[in-house]
Amino acid sequence: MKFTIITLFPDFFSGALQAGLLGKAIAAGLIEVELVDLRKYGEGKHLHTDDAPYGGGSGMVMKAQPVVSAIEEVKRADPDARVVLLTPQGEVFSQGVARRWSLERSMVFVCGRYEGFDERIRAWVDEEASLGDFVLMGGEAAALTMVDATARLVSGVLGDPASTVEESHSNGLLEYPHYTRPRVFRGMEVPEVLLSGNHAEIKRWREEMSLARTEERRPDLLGRGGAKTSSDERGDKE
Repeated sequence: MKFTIITLFPDFFSGALQAGLLGKAIAAGLIEVELVDLRKYGEGKHLHTDDAPYGGGSGMVMKAQPVVSAIEEVKRADPDARVVLLTPQGEVFSQGVARRWSLERSMVFVCGRYEGFDERIRAWVDEEASLGDFVLMGGEAAALTMVDATARLVSGVLGDPASTVEESHSNGLLEYPHYTRPRVFRGMEVPEVLLSGNHAEIKRWREEMSLARTEERRPDLLGRGGAKTSSDERGDKE
């Protein structure tokens, strides 16, 4: 799978793309990440990529021509690439979105800066995405996060494919608690069920803990995408 990131700050990504499983996946050729420097598409002697907004107001706005030119050049080489504009106005990124994107052959992320984009840029993108209801100084951190979350779902990137199945948000719930050695740490013991060897009981415990943790920390997730509540598990009726 190929990721292309259109950005004014390609150096932002240099360290992260060489580290951990993401770096190993790139080195192994499982994924490819291309950084496109938006500055080279800038206008005039100083390669401007932004200008003051019509109608006045604070901040600067990213100009249409540099961004569209960069998108068009990427699309000429890769016509089927899906283009995503990174903006606080976009759909909130989620595990479901990452899973959908992981089925694509090629993704393009357009990183914003300044006050926002010239509205006409939107005619050249397939969708818009955001990390959440807050504003970053630019789209680079969002792009890196989305590449990381999507890449780990690509076949072969993780050593154990099951790692993406029983984890937070994969089934609409938060993940159950994990424990490893030692058995007792500063007076806190590993739950006996995990030491029992009874896989059916362990599975049941993990399901119960996953549901309880979701009810406690993220009750807003319950009922989405088939996520069950504790009432559903008990078979309670009105």
